[in-house]
Amino acid sequence: MRKTEIRVESASSFFERGRKFAKAADRGDPIPPSRVVAFEDINDLLCLLTAKRVLLLKQVKETPASISMLAKKLNRDRSAVTRDVQMLERFGVVHVTEKPLPGHGKQKWVTPLAGEIKLTAVL
Repeated sequence: MRKTEIRVESASSFFERGRKFAKAADRGDPIPPSRVVAFEDINDLLCLLTAKRVLLLKQVKETPASISMLAKKLNRDRSAVTRDVQMLERFGVVHVTEKPLPGHGKQKWVTPLAGEIKLTAVL
C-alpha cells in the first residue's frame, strides 16, 4: 500500500516537485509510489481535515468498513459520515467500493488508499 502525505506547500514548491518527477521519468528512473495532497493555505487543509474526519480516517485505517458500520462505530449520523467519506474520497485519501449484500442490495465499503498518512504543515 502507498504512503499519502497531506501538506501545505507553496505553488512554486508544488511545481518544483512536479519538475523533479518529470526529470526522473525522462531519465527512465522509477517514480516512488506515493501520493501528495497539497494545499497552499493551512485553512484549506483544516477544512478538509476536521476533527471528525480525522477520527473517521483513523477508524478506516484501523478497520475498513461500510459507511453504516463506520457511522455506528463513531456514533455519528450516517448521512454526515457519507458526506465526510465523499470529501476524503474526492481528495484521494480513501477509496469507496460497492459490495453486494447477501440476498439483495449493496453497501459502500470504505478503505484507506495508503497504509501511512503523513500530515505536514509549517506556519
